Amino acid sequence: MRTLPLTLACGDYDRTRALADGRVTADGIGLTYLALPVEETFFRMLRHREFEVAEMSLSSYVMSLSTPERPFVAIPVFPSRCFRHSSIYVHAGSGIRSPRDLAGKRVGNPEYQMTALVWIRGILAEFFDLPVNSVTYCTGGAEEPGRPEKLPLALPPEIRVERIGPDQTLSHMLAEGTIDALYTAREPSTFRSAPGRVRRLFTDFPAVERDYFRSTGIFPIMHTVVIRRDVYEANRWVAQSLTKAFTTAQALAYADLRQTAAPAAMLPWLFDLVDETRRLMGDDYWPYGVERNQTTLETFLRYAFEQGLAKERTPADALFAPETLERYRI
Repeated sequence: MRTLPLTLACGDYDRTRALADGRVTADGIGLTYLALPVEETFFRMLRHREFEVAEMSLSSYVMSLSTPERPFVAIPVFPSRCFRHSSIYVHAGSGIRSPRDLAGKRVGNPEYQMTALVWIRGILAEFFDLPVNSVTYCTGGAEEPGRPEKLPLALPPEIRVERIGPDQTLSHMLAEGTIDALYTAREPSTFRSAPGRVRRLFTDFPAVERDYFRSTGIFPIMHTVVIRRDVYEANRWVAQSLTKAFTTAQALAYADLRQTAAPAAMLPWLFDLVDETRRLMGDDYWPYGVERNQTTLETFLRYAFEQGLAKERTPADALFAPETLERYRI
């Protein structure tokens, strides 16, 4: 049978590994899976449209919908999710003990538009009374100098964003106290190399993040999966075919985590952690689709609008290929 050859750039995840190793195939598609770091995938897809299908920052995708070409169409699959209270780091000598202490400070952001940082800024504003415009954001490379914003920004004037120097990195600036805090998806190297100078704002972050979930029901979405629009328009059926394949691969990952004979991951108390997660979040604790993620998506879209990244409040279901919003029933 003739298949449509497509290249997918995506991280190496347990929930997608069955697509990478061929245990799961997508109907009618011959899939080449490139396991790449997310920063590389995003850069190459946003700048050069190199792949037919790719994992994509939710924030970057939302911003792309405001451009005339609207180059991508997403499917409601979310390969990356993460609670982000743990991703706020502060300089030990900054005097920052609570979120409100960040007001008036200089805060590093590798890129202002990063999804993780949209969540952090939104959560701090909504739940900790720290307005988005109350700090100065310093952007640039976390570990390497010269990191640019992948997409151009057009922010309201009350939001202050400054570029750091061409030879500076946010990780070392935090350790030196040149910036007071750092919001970042990746743990900064100086958190380990300079522990006396760099610490987390929320030291007991698991408890804070569990409380956040209990009160909101939100498990923050970081990334979605996008199809290049020219590919989608020529083959509308690929959206549903890929959604089915990602969902089937995820089901195998769920099953692996429940396999008690031989643990799937090198965690000695894996089964207890899985059971605790299921008690708090339900059996399908990493849901795909729009319906189970309505509140999470609408919250993110509100934050993106409030932070000047989205030009309008987009409805959650308008983000995704319409073919993926319903399914046949027998």
